Amino acid sequence: MRVKMHVKKGDTVLVASGKYKGRVGKVKEVLPKKYAVIVEGVNIVKKAVRVSPQYPQGGFIEKEAPLHASKVRPICPACGKPTRVRKKFLENGKKIRVCAKCGGALDTEE
Repeated sequence: MRVKMHVKKGDTVLVASGKYKGRVGKVKEVLPKKYAVIVEGVNIVKKAVRVSPQYPQGGFIEKEAPLHASKVRPICPACGKPTRVRKKFLENGKKIRVCAKCGGALDTEE
């Protein structure tokens, strides 16, 4: 079953709730099976790693952990406000995401 997400990789989002409420960042990765997203600079966790060719010293690394997708809201490039997403069909039959507040397109490829 395919899960529909309201955010895509590369979107600028605002964290709407939780420990990181109010932070803004770009979506690095979307995980539809978990309905989660990884946002740059948000939800940083420390992870213990063993010595390996990638980490010759081992020890602790800091990395971004996934956030539940319901906690983030995309920021509209036209009005600059966090918004909900609506779908709109263009004349050529293509479906795009638009801002629920101002109607501006959230998708860059039109």
